[in-house]
Amino acid sequence: MLVNAKEMLDKAKAGKYAVGQFNINNLEWTKAVLLTSEELSSPVILGVSEGAGKYMCGFNTVVGMVNGMLETLNITVPVALHLDHGTYEGAYKAMNAGFSSVMFDGSHYPIDENIEKTTEIIAAAHGKGVSVEAEVGAIGGEEDGVVGGGEVADPAECKRIADLGVDMLAAGIGNIHGKYPANWAGLRFDVLDDIQKLTGAMPLVLHGGTGIPADMIKKAISLGVSKINVNTECQLTFAAATRAYIEEGKDLVGKGFDPRKLLAPGFEAIKATVKEKMELFGSIGKA
Repeated sequence: MLVNAKEMLDKAKAGKYAVGQFNINNLEWTKAVLLTSEELSSPVILGVSEGAGKYMCGFNTVVGMVNGMLETLNITVPVALHLDHGTYEGAYKAMNAGFSSVMFDGSHYPIDENIEKTTEIIAAAHGKGVSVEAEVGAIGGEEDGVVGGGEVADPAECKRIADLGVDMLAAGIGNIHGKYPANWAGLRFDVLDDIQKLTGAMPLVLHGGTGIPADMIKKAISLGVSKINVNTECQLTFAAATRAYIEEGKDLVGKGFDPRKLLAPGFEAIKATVKEKMELFGSIGKA
């Protein structure tokens, strides 16, 4: 049974660890993340962007697939199904389809409009038992059509959003989606520290978890980050494992072209990546 993300993130904040959000793109992605979470007794958040939801034939299909896997695979750890970088309209559609958590990304609006729309989303979501993530500042780079300029969040604006009763807050602190460039300046821990001091017990969210050095991840967690998003790294490891399988000619041997065999190396690569991240985030055994 799906749960919202509030309880698992409140526990993570208090326990000084982070829960991973791993974005899913198909059946293999979802199954790999769920099985790894169960094996490691870790809570987990399945992230779905609006583009990925459309690719998987809509939010209703995604909810049906995830709920079916929870039952068939006997998943007992807490699992939240979360809309990633949702629009105002998309957040309502995801809630109505059965998502247990939504992100409304109002970071591109002026702060007063962001607050107004976030307030409306919170009222609707909490009425359904759905948790809400908001964003202040912007995550740099591009992910699934969502482009951000990388603006660093204003801690005072973060406090205004947190005071609305949102369940988790994403704040731009120099993090970006996709691969980090060689000249990346790193995370703005001074800003993160200021945000943490103003928002108190609010779980903070770090987007763009791929490519951030382990020492920065650990420091971010120590400063209140309780949810870390990973997408690109799973895509890269899946692609590399699939490429190796084909380049080695394994798809030409016997029935190696069967998609169940062709996609198996990528499936195992995702499991390995998720395990590595859960170890780094400190969520193993916290279910």
